[in-house]
Amino acid sequence: MSERIFDGLKIIDCASFIAGPAAATVMSDFGAEIIKIEPPGAGDPYRRRAVPMPGQPPLNPGFILDSRNKKSLALDLRAEAGRAVLYRLVQGADVFITNYPPPVRQRLKITYDDLAPLNERLIYASFTGYGETGPEANKPGFDATAWWARTGLMHLVRAGEAATPARSLPGMGDHPSSMGTYGAIVTALYQRERTGKGNYVSSSLLANGLWANGCSVQAALCGDKVAPQPPREEAINALRVHYQCGDGRWLLLSIASDEWRWEKFKTCLADSVLDDPRFATIDRREGHARELLAVLDRIFASRDLAHWRQVLDEAGIIFGIVAETQDVAQDEQVLAAGHIVPFADTGYMTVNSPIEIRGQQKIRPRHAPEVGEHSESVLREAGYGESEIAALREAGVINRSTV
Repeated sequence: MSERIFDGLKIIDCASFIAGPAAATVMSDFGAEIIKIEPPGAGDPYRRRAVPMPGQPPLNPGFILDSRNKKSLALDLRAEAGRAVLYRLVQGADVFITNYPPPVRQRLKITYDDLAPLNERLIYASFTGYGETGPEANKPGFDATAWWARTGLMHLVRAGEAATPARSLPGMGDHPSSMGTYGAIVTALYQRERTGKGNYVSSSLLANGLWANGCSVQAALCGDKVAPQPPREEAINALRVHYQCGDGRWLLLSIASDEWRWEKFKTCLADSVLDDPRFATIDRREGHARELLAVLDRIFASRDLAHWRQVLDEAGIIFGIVAETQDVAQDEQVLAAGHIVPFADTGYMTVNSPIEIRGQQKIRPRHAPEVGEHSESVLREAGYGESEIAALREAGVINRSTV
């Protein structure tokens, strides 16, 4: 196995919850060493979750996903001795990631201006809710509030103006946003290769949400009126909506408006009603979209999803099954493509990071650490003696290690 791209790279993950830490997780897949800084005691608040439902394992799936491969250093940054430890680690680090709100960074003395003088090659990666400047620069945010609600996505992803706005899912905006932070870090590493100097990079939930909603936002910037999608039954194109099959499962059609595609689609369904003059041309199909939708509802309801999946796949029709989350672990394509991979040290599977590089084999993911699991070993690697470590432990600056 050739050397992994990020072998030898040391990253300090001084962040919480998802978007910042997940960027470090992606880098860990390619060999980077990640030291996760957590408050002593309970650790990262992301470790806490609601009580599992009866019959479910008492795990925190989100934390397992976003903190795999990392070393946990439970360090009290409110204490001067704790900051001294961090400063020492920063001197040998390549990247420092934080999503603490700017006032917290100032209070803990972990701003860019605090850390950059310690290491001219340091890349300081800042992640915020609403950006680095402006009246809300210091405002905390979650992906539900800053990525989903503030950017127009929550308003648009619902079935018409009268429908209640839809709630987002946990991590739905954080995980794509983490790739923005990852990209910023890698770009800065490239710059450092050319200049020898580190830099300050930043990203935010608001910026990433606007990018995710870019098509609609750009339309509004060009003067278009942007409205939520109409209810399914009022769709203007019956070939780009979802249909329920006979077994209750759904599929989503996405057929381009070409006559040859329509003819091929008709052969799949083998129903003479589709030869009705109302559906003979693109314009007529759009003008009679509701009638066509009703016909397709009847046809798709006559057979189960497995039948339609085979028929449409064989014809090369573009569609997607509306998967249920529990389907993913048995999805042949997901597994064959390596999008779900096993942990090296537990019986669980995990979601792979979404990039691959030819010739690079990612490390087998290791389970997320316990709070402070590596506190003492990280300090030893940084040159601390046993008496110094014991003093920090007795003062409550670090948590006792379990290894």
